[in-house]
Amino acid sequence: MAKKNSKLKEQVQPQGSSDSGPPIDDDYMGPSQLTYFKQKLLNWRSELLDEVDATLAELRHDSHHEVGDEADRATREAAQTLELRTRDRYRKLLGKIDAALDRIDDGTYGWCEDTGEPIGLARLEARPVTTLCVEAQERRELREKLTGVDLGRQ
Repeated sequence: MAKKNSKLKEQVQPQGSSDSGPPIDDDYMGPSQLTYFKQKLLNWRSELLDEVDATLAELRHDSHHEVGDEADRATREAAQTLELRTRDRYRKLLGKIDAALDRIDDGTYGWCEDTGEPIGLARLEARPVTTLCVEAQERRELREKLTGVDLGRQ
């Protein structure tokens, strides 16, 4: 299970690609940058879906095996609960990836939804599903801290 949990942690961020990042010789969010981020998001989506399929197969396999004592049963149930939480997290992340792909298609990807300013290549490389520039994210986090209302993490 430890090996699997380390793989789950890796999947929360997109796996590194063989290239050195988005092309910088293009206009901001020009065709080559959009193609780069679209491919990055599609690859990440595919990796997550593969992991979800593997998790479902393991849950099905585990549910068909009788476990002897209460301790074993409790351990299995705890592991299944963790798997289900991870699966829900992946479901939410897949929704964010799909929304980012939609933004690429409609021409709004890479632009801050609060300010209309560029999010920045470095931020998008680190968090390709984000919709906010660093400054807007910091303002949102400050408002959350002051009001105690969760406004959604980007």
